[in-house]
Amino acid sequence: MTTLVIVESPGKIKKISSILGSGFKVVASVGHVRDLPGNELGVDPADFSPSYVPTQRGREVLARLRKDVAAADRVLLATDPDREGEAIAWHLADALRIGEPERITFTAITQEKIQEALRQVRGIDQDRVRAQEARRVLDRLVGYKVSPALSQRAGHALSAGRVQSPAVRLVVDREREIQNFKPVQHYGVELLFPVEGQWPDNPKALWRAQWDIRPHLAQGETLLLDRTLAERVATVRQVRVERFETGSAARAPAAPFTTSTLQQEAGKRLKMKPKRVMDLAQKLYEQGAITYHRTDNPNLDPAGVEAIRAYAQSQGLAFSEKLRTWKAKEGAQEGHEAIRPAHVEVLQAGADADQRALYELIWRRAVASQLADARYAVRAVLLVGEVQGTSVRFIGKGRKLTDPGWMRVYGAEVADDDQARDKEAPNPIPALQVGAALTAVDARVQDKVTEPPSRFKQSTLVAELERRGIGRPSTYAAILENITSRSYILEDPKGWLTPSPTGEAIRDALVGTFEFANLDYTRELEDQLDRIAERKLSYEAVIAQAWQRLDQELGGLGASQVAMPAAEHFPCPVCGAALRRRKGSKGFFWGCSAYPECKTTLPDEKGRPGKRRESSSRSPNAGKPAPALSEHACPDCGKPLVRRTGTSKGGKAYDFWACSGFPACKAAFENDNGRPGQAARKGKG
Repeated sequence: MTTLVIVESPGKIKKISSILGSGFKVVASVGHVRDLPGNELGVDPADFSPSYVPTQRGREVLARLRKDVAAADRVLLATDPDREGEAIAWHLADALRIGEPERITFTAITQEKIQEALRQVRGIDQDRVRAQEARRVLDRLVGYKVSPALSQRAGHALSAGRVQSPAVRLVVDREREIQNFKPVQHYGVELLFPVEGQWPDNPKALWRAQWDIRPHLAQGETLLLDRTLAERVATVRQVRVERFETGSAARAPAAPFTTSTLQQEAGKRLKMKPKRVMDLAQKLYEQGAITYHRTDNPNLDPAGVEAIRAYAQSQGLAFSEKLRTWKAKEGAQEGHEAIRPAHVEVLQAGADADQRALYELIWRRAVASQLADARYAVRAVLLVGEVQGTSVRFIGKGRKLTDPGWMRVYGAEVADDDQARDKEAPNPIPALQVGAALTAVDARVQDKVTEPPSRFKQSTLVAELERRGIGRPSTYAAILENITSRSYILEDPKGWLTPSPTGEAIRDALVGTFEFANLDYTRELEDQLDRIAERKLSYEAVIAQAWQRLDQELGGLGASQVAMPAAEHFPCPVCGAALRRRKGSKGFFWGCSAYPECKTTLPDEKGRPGKRRESSSRSPNAGKPAPALSEHACPDCGKPLVRRTGTSKGGKAYDFWACSGFPACKAAFENDNGRPGQAARKGKG
């Protein structure tokens, strides 16, 4: 008896086969095998039912799988344990005509998890399939209805997307916030005191206290703008200890990784982009090294916690007394546990350096999450002085790490706010007595300037997308790849993201007209999809509402809303005709609009024509610099005329004026003392 097990990725076959042994044959669907048709909407307006066709790769896969199914005694659909995997399982069952499909799922490719899955065979969850189907149809409605309308009105190929467009908007809005930011100069004062026993031998042995500006601010103010007052306060040297406190503080570890936090932290620590992180995590999952890497649950399952605690005990690492749990973000499905090593005793895994680095990060984060708190000795002091009859206060805070706890495994710098907080740590405040008089060795005015918000990087944009509920863990990398490859968003060498003129044009066209461009829309939609999966809302109701709304909104899209900036017009360097940005099999490029007469192409560099490649143009003007556009307008179409001079292949000299709109306009004129003269030939082709 042969049992056929169908998984998604071919990379899983070897590992799963070794676990299942004889009697099982493991094959792969290679992801989706069917999708909506590429040349039509593929959704029936009458009942919103989608029509599916095999993908180009899916046709070959389905043909192979039909033979495997026919030869098997039993078929188990073991696609990934999320909605997308549930939908793939349904497509396979439908396309392969499996009458009563059997479904298994596992969150790690280990002996224990797979054997557990075989004991819990179930049918396909049609409600989850319907929720995924609703997401796919909504994406198709936005792309199929809005993108052509944008392109037609702009005269330039543009793309809108249900999740990509809000992501573009975030970057555009952040850039405009930065550009419109007006810095404010404000002030503070810092007193410096010597550390006893080290001063003056070590002039750097100082502790600091900051002026408490709050008593000197008017109601509603948060910044001190009076430099004169700050300069007076900076004359203070004699102060008295009003209050001194000493104690301890604990710092808990961060939660194990979810998909988004893994992308964020790998971006900070390993300088990896989200797509790269997901590709590496997929490989590690297929090797059986980590649990399923598409999850929004920050908590581990009981078996994972038990394994990590047992490992910690064997290594003499103190673990937390209470079981640690973390609250998931709003709207999280929490279908699968957080990402962790499948076998915590395995310290290294991965086929190359990048895989090993990512595995180590996952291992450290998961293990650290169950260890004891880091502990600090903390001190705080309130000092009081006087300047020109006015009482002034200074506050000093310091802390010293006494027990690293989980930091032994993961290190101290977990997040930006924690890094900022750690800057207080070196302040070595000594033990002080209340009422004691102190003398500062120096005081200085602190000139401060408010700073604009930072531009996004890919990792921080992922964090913002998650915070706003835009997209799902499995989609963040694809969103970023989409908007950067289309050059709607540009990335500088340091990783900072800025919008291109095209991205700004799309944002301005959509915002205020289409609801899907609102930043709260996708959060609300995700809630609707969850309700479909829970059988609390119907697929038809969600799609009907979206369909009707899009039709109404398309009527309000005006051409003026999507006019491209003038900077987006680029002349061909060979013939002067306009260049057009096109999508090829290897990405975007720029081609001459006079094709086939002029075959000039240029690479795409961040949404603009790049340096010219060697032209394959057969035009007689190929290789020559572009003729300058003149002030003379073509009488036929109104475009500028250009003067063309040179020698033909037959050796005959020529000198005439032609329309820069060639070949759409073939008007040409004789040269008359440097000006267009009598028409040589004309007419529109």
